[in-house]
Amino acid sequence: MPRLPFGTIKLEKDADHAPVRLEFSGAGVYRPRDRQRAMMSRARPSLPVHKPQLPEGVRIYAISDIHGCAHLLRPMLQVIDADVAHSRPRYAIEIFMGDYIDRGPDTRATLDILVERSRRGNAVFLKGNHEAFLVRIFEDPSLFEDWIGVGGAQTLMSYGLAPPDLKRDEPETILRDLIRAMPTEHLEFLDDLRLSFTCGDFFFVHAGVRPGVPLAEQTERDLLWIREEFLRSDEQFGKYIVHGHTPVRSAEFLANRVNIDTGAYATGNLTLMSIQGSRMLAL
Repeated sequence: MPRLPFGTIKLEKDADHAPVRLEFSGAGVYRPRDRQRAMMSRARPSLPVHKPQLPEGVRIYAISDIHGCAHLLRPMLQVIDADVAHSRPRYAIEIFMGDYIDRGPDTRATLDILVERSRRGNAVFLKGNHEAFLVRIFEDPSLFEDWIGVGGAQTLMSYGLAPPDLKRDEPETILRDLIRAMPTEHLEFLDDLRLSFTCGDFFFVHAGVRPGVPLAEQTERDLLWIREEFLRSDEQFGKYIVHGHTPVRSAEFLANRVNIDTGAYATGNLTLMSIQGSRMLAL
């Protein structure tokens, strides 16, 4: 299978972080393995009447909310590699939808894996609220205790730092030690994350979108943090939204969106979603 040739794909992202757009050329055929078909759950009955479509020949693999669970990420990447080798789509795109850090046991190994994966040239990495919050804490250490409350201690320990004593330790000192402990490529990875990604009729984002606001005008805060206003909405947003951020028991397929955050750090279940044409499957 040829690598995704980014020379044939137009990526646009303005200074205000407007959603990324894609234009593809080429065609391909997908024939899933019987075993993988049996393993994958089918979409629920509330799918959209007009099924969203990817461009011909494009196959997407999406994962969200890894949260330091490198031990769950590795087998999912093996599934992707095996499926690509068997089905040989013209263009295979991997989309990682944010919240790579915190809560789970090994943020460092997770970022090592993703940085290495990025070198293949066919992966897109979106920003989650946890990555945005870590950057904010580097700028404003007064928020350090809030970060520890949402899984920051696990991130510190993954880089070889001791769990903080909030009564004794100075946040500024701990954060300086963390920055020194993080490889430069990890810091660059976090700095380069996108807010959203569009392909065909699909819009990929960490948390969701604000109803009533065009996709091109969504704010970073809503894209990374929104919950109830988005989750309760029946609006057709102009694209079919693929998101995470709010844990669900299993991948939740609705008429206007699909949620693939299955709470990996708490449940041991990291969901992999595949899309080809109008067919959506969750493993």
